[in-house]
Amino acid sequence: MSSTTVQISTETRRLLEKLKKEMGLQSYDAVIGKLAKKEAGIPVSLFGACKGSKPFRREHEAEHKL
Repeated sequence: MSSTTVQISTETRRLLEKLKKEMGLQSYDAVIGKLAKKEAGIPVSLFGACKGSKPFRREHEAEHKL
C-alpha cells in the first residue's frame, strides 16, 4: 500500500490519538478511514448487498408439515 503525508494541526493529531485509543485501532489511517466510510454512508459489511436490488420481503406461505 502506498502512503502520503498530510499536514494536520497539533489539536487534530491529539484528537486522532484519542479516537484511535477509544476505537481500539492501530493507526491514524484506520481512524480516518473508519470515520470517512461512516460519513459517506458505506456499511461495514456489504454481505448480501446487490446493487439495485429491492429489500428482502418474506412471502407468506402455508405452514409446512413434515
